[in-house]
Amino acid sequence: MRPEVYISVDVETAGANPARFPMISIGACLVDDFNTNFYVELQPDRTEVDEKARAISGLSMTTLAQEGIEPTDAMTRFETWVKQVVPEGSVPIFVGFNAAFDWMFVDDYFQRYLGRNPFGHTALDIKAYSMGMLNSNWGATSLKVLSPKYLTGRPLAHNALADAQDQAELFRALRKENADRS
Repeated sequence: MRPEVYISVDVETAGANPARFPMISIGACLVDDFNTNFYVELQPDRTEVDEKARAISGLSMTTLAQEGIEPTDAMTRFETWVKQVVPEGSVPIFVGFNAAFDWMFVDDYFQRYLGRNPFGHTALDIKAYSMGMLNSNWGATSLKVLSPKYLTGRPLAHNALADAQDQAELFRALRKENADRS
């Protein structure tokens, strides 16, 4: 087995799926080192916007169109960062809170713009991990339930980097608790 490097990833989007809506920011950090991180805001690559979804991040589509990074360049930068922080011979593991959502955008953009994804098919979901670890149901894995115990009660900021760092802290705390039980 090759060593694994856990990378917490969060995205902000302008809607619920990458077929219709643009990904507008990506934040990532090493789970074991929050200060080793990556952040980029992307130029929208399509025009359809769900205003409620876009409002969550507070990012302006007009500003992103002018100042955001073109998607191919953004994904190249992200891939380069992943390769820099993952030692040769190790495997990068995508870690997300409700990973299915973030994963589908990240994978779609990597495939669409680079034709490859440095994470391969690895995506570890913190909600599923906590559900199994705590022997709970899906509803008991919401941040409303987990944050008071593992994140001193703070909500997600809906900034992709800050949320990736909070997810990393949450995953570290869950893994430590699980290891302490053993």
